[in-house]
Amino acid sequence: MKLNSNEIKLVGQWFYENGTIHKDDISKRIEWLINNQLEKIGVDQSGWDILYIDPTDNRYWELTYPKSEMQGGGPPTLTLISKEIANKRYSKA
Repeated sequence: MKLNSNEIKLVGQWFYENGTIHKDDISKRIEWLINNQLEKIGVDQSGWDILYIDPTDNRYWELTYPKSEMQGGGPPTLTLISKEIANKRYSKA
């Protein structure tokens, strides 16, 4: 489940089945990563986007919810970003 060195973006999806929302495997993996591997180091001014660092390789990962029209912002997306971008978007990078 850990991040591979060649990964740059994980995009989760939700689907409806019998009137219930279900998370796909990528959404579940993102959840696992933010709870078990990545360290939270910043939040943007909106409070929605979160910056994480992977302590195994010091890469920066940004957690976003790009489907704002959905409940809770929709499924998560985890994107690799540079330290320069992290410093511009987050005060704690």
